[in-house]
Amino acid sequence: MADSADSFAPGEGPTRPISVSLHEGTIAALKERTGKRGMSAYVEALIQRQLERDRLRELIEDAEAEHGPVDQAAVAAKRAILRGASVGSADAA
Repeated sequence: MADSADSFAPGEGPTRPISVSLHEGTIAALKERTGKRGMSAYVEALIQRQLERDRLRELIEDAEAEHGPVDQAAVAAKRAILRGASVGSADAA
């Protein structure tokens, strides 16, 4: 029988406590940033963001395996457009 947690996407479903081990310095910095009561929400958001990044990396790797590596000149040109610079501008990088 599959674990019922398998049916939930990240950020969905009921919450439940788990145990993780962190370095004392990390715990102190986390408490300073979030307060004692905001730690779980902060860690949840970090994990969700990392899962999204991991999945994005997998999608990029799959696309590059199928279509070849990304054309860096094309990326720079699109970045320049997004930043409002002309394509030939020195600010494009």
